[in-house]
Amino acid sequence: MDEDRFNHSLRAFLKQVGVTSQRELEKAARAAADKGALPAGGLPVTMTLRCEALGVEHVVEAKLDTD
Repeated sequence: MDEDRFNHSLRAFLKQVGVTSQRELEKAARAAADKGALPAGGLPVTMTLRCEALGVEHVVEAKLDTD
């Protein structure tokens, strides 16, 4: 395995995930806020990373501040 190529493609993937995920959450939160339906006290979120070929599933959970 070429470590440099793998690292570069992994970083590109994670950047894409981060940017697109942020946009989607911001868009959904704005729409909910416009309707007065944004929950107070924060938004629980879960991100699941799965690579079936390697048998990996990694879950990250957090609460986003909305106040």
